[in-house]
Amino acid sequence: MKTTPVEQVRDILRKLRAPDGGCPWDREQTLESLKPFLIEECYELIDAIDSADAAKHREELGDMLLQVIFQTQLREEKGEFTFEDICSTLAEKLIRRHPHVFANVQVTGSKDVLTKWEEIKNKEKKSGRRSVVEGVPNHLPALMKAHQVQSRAARVGFDWTAIHDVIAKVEEELAETKAAIAAGDREAVAEEIGDLLFAVVNLSRFQKLHAEELLAATVRKFARRFQTVEEKIHAKGKQMTECSLDELDACWNEAKAQEKSQPA
Repeated sequence: MKTTPVEQVRDILRKLRAPDGGCPWDREQTLESLKPFLIEECYELIDAIDSADAAKHREELGDMLLQVIFQTQLREEKGEFTFEDICSTLAEKLIRRHPHVFANVQVTGSKDVLTKWEEIKNKEKKSGRRSVVEGVPNHLPALMKAHQVQSRAARVGFDWTAIHDVIAKVEEELAETKAAIAAGDREAVAEEIGDLLFAVVNLSRFQKLHAEELLAATVRKFARRFQTVEEKIHAKGKQMTECSLDELDACWNEAKAQEKSQPA
């Protein structure tokens, strides 16, 4: 029987981990040591998706698959589970959580699907979750974590019904932040800024956008424009620290106008 590409990769990992003739670095790896690589690969995969480069996307998906197979190999060496076990568990879960496709369950739309998904997840837990917001990964970036918590709460009906209410909440949190700053209370300022950020995440979620992606795009835009300002200042034979704020601001506005005038 011809070896499949997946089985070929698994064989390679077995050889790399072999006590005799393997790779010293690969043999030293543990689940703990692999965690940073997994996180790095996740972000590289997202960058590849954003690049719209299919070849790069394919390569990064391969790197992510390597992380899955590597971790599976470590578990397999201890006799805990195999790659086939992972696939079987996933297949069973997908079927179980899609009764509207694989069983006679009717749904009215994607929102209803998500509601039933949470109901099924709760039933799957032997002890039952005490809260729908339990289980959100601790290591998620804060903006993503806020989005997930809000989304889970929304699935059980705890959500705004109109956009003007969401905007009003942002304005309320901004007013409270201003009041805390005016009062000079640093603890209150920290708390209110946190509440303001949470409200802004809610606004982006309500608009079916992801705050993490929006902020990342804005950071990239800022960095791009700032580099243009640096180029303009250096072209004048000056350093940034030698310029007045008005001069820097004028260069910033030029960079902004220059970018907007360029074709998309």
